[in-house]
Amino acid sequence: MDITTPITEEVASSLNIGDTITISGYIFCGRDAVLPKVVKLIEDGKADQLGADLKGNVIFHTAVSPAGVGPTSSNKLEIESSIEPLSKAGVKLHLGKGKISEKTIAALDKYNSLYAVIPPVTALLEEKTLERKLIAFPELGMEALYLLKVDKYPAIIAAAHGRSIYE
Repeated sequence: MDITTPITEEVASSLNIGDTITISGYIFCGRDAVLPKVVKLIEDGKADQLGADLKGNVIFHTAVSPAGVGPTSSNKLEIESSIEPLSKAGVKLHLGKGKISEKTIAALDKYNSLYAVIPPVTALLEEKTLERKLIAFPELGMEALYLLKVDKYPAIIAAAHGRSIYE
């Protein structure tokens, strides 16, 4: 299924574990160093300082480097602990790799959000990355928060509606 950001509640509700999707539109990129900072801005009521709306959006667990982008492990403490508050703030899809906890799967379900694994194919993703823009926390270099414009990023839904492909 081809989906375009922002992702609606209806699209999120229609996806199930094992579905193969492609993602087009703008997505956020962030990992261990930046996601706790983004969560802090949300908690402080300052999410508008990001310069882009999280609602209906995607967060790809990656750094952005000249070599391209590729998924990092989503079950790292700093990343996995960001999934619930980001979902509550409106993020509909979290992209990364690896198994996430049952608690996180339940949190995704609570907010009609999804987790998808993305193949670790940096060169393929670079071809499908049309634009990149530094959004916040430039001092973190390639681990800062970026906004990418992508065309048909491939991914597989790994957690949805209280279930996981890792069960």
